[in-house]
Amino acid sequence: MTGAEPTFDPNAKSAPADRATGGPFDESEANPVRPYIDLGGIKVLPRDGLNLRLEIEEQSKRIVAVGLDYVGSTVQVQPFAAPRSGGLWHETRGQIREQVRQQGGRVEEREGPLGPELLAEVPVIAGTDGTSGKRLARFVGVDGPRWFLRGVIGGAGASDIEAAAQVEGLFRSIVVVRGGTPMPPREFIPLKMPATPGSA
Repeated sequence: MTGAEPTFDPNAKSAPADRATGGPFDESEANPVRPYIDLGGIKVLPRDGLNLRLEIEEQSKRIVAVGLDYVGSTVQVQPFAAPRSGGLWHETRGQIREQVRQQGGRVEEREGPLGPELLAEVPVIAGTDGTSGKRLARFVGVDGPRWFLRGVIGGAGASDIEAAAQVEGLFRSIVVVRGGTPMPPREFIPLKMPATPGSA
């Protein structure tokens, strides 16, 4: 782990140079004829072996994240509103780094295929006997036009290069539907249950 952390303009956007053509996409950039699963704030392209889970907050019954299980990896995805001119990922990474360290984990910033990312060892309590271990997780983020998409990659995609490339491709295929409603920066873009086949 290196002691020096890179410095960025906290308000600058962070995204792959080819984001508009390679994803993650804005709704205006997505191919309209592709058969996306519509989850409200995001759309996901179905593919073989992909399992989709909705993470629901117990008290509010609100969907707070989408979990995607794919080829031995998991990625938890959350869309947020962002300012038109700036991005959120540089500032958000600092907050995540602090949280992981407060939990007793280790975190390292590095340059990944999606831009700057965090590789973290997060302590977890495994099983009823109270034994604990470490879980490896990659925190990735992309700033788009007026939105920010955050992902947490676990499983094989956190450490295996081939699995990582597949889950990064999945993350980049996501379409963010920001909508025209005014929203303050950092507000969660609402997600919804997908329509059941035949009900649309």
